[in-house]
Amino acid sequence: MANFNGNSRLNDRLELEVHGFEVSVLTGIYSEETHLPQPLLISMTVELECPAHFAPDTPLSASKNYLDLKRAATTALPEGVHFTLIEGVADHIAQTLLQEDPRVQRVQVKIVKLAISEAGEAIGMTLVRHRR
Repeated sequence: MANFNGNSRLNDRLELEVHGFEVSVLTGIYSEETHLPQPLLISMTVELECPAHFAPDTPLSASKNYLDLKRAATTALPEGVHFTLIEGVADHIAQTLLQEDPRVQRVQVKIVKLAISEAGEAIGMTLVRHRR
């Protein structure tokens, strides 16, 4: 289906997803939170420039390794750094992915603070960053 100017590729997009993995991060504002890492449940969606076609033999270089996404939220987080807000954790993840690959156009990072759940609810935030 074509859009108004006749170019159907304008609406094409490739979204890579990694959802629901747990990472321990130094974060929080209260004294009981600031000395030990907290468990965070992290999910990401990364939008890439989309090739016109994916053939059966299309190489990985046409997409992105899913482990790069997970690494941005694990080993790419600075060790020993305390993030006051989980928004800072999400921003670091988003900026890492945007800086590493110019094809990344949009990053969505959702973080749930597992330690503050009282009845199984998901308490957290979602940050979306676009390439500027």
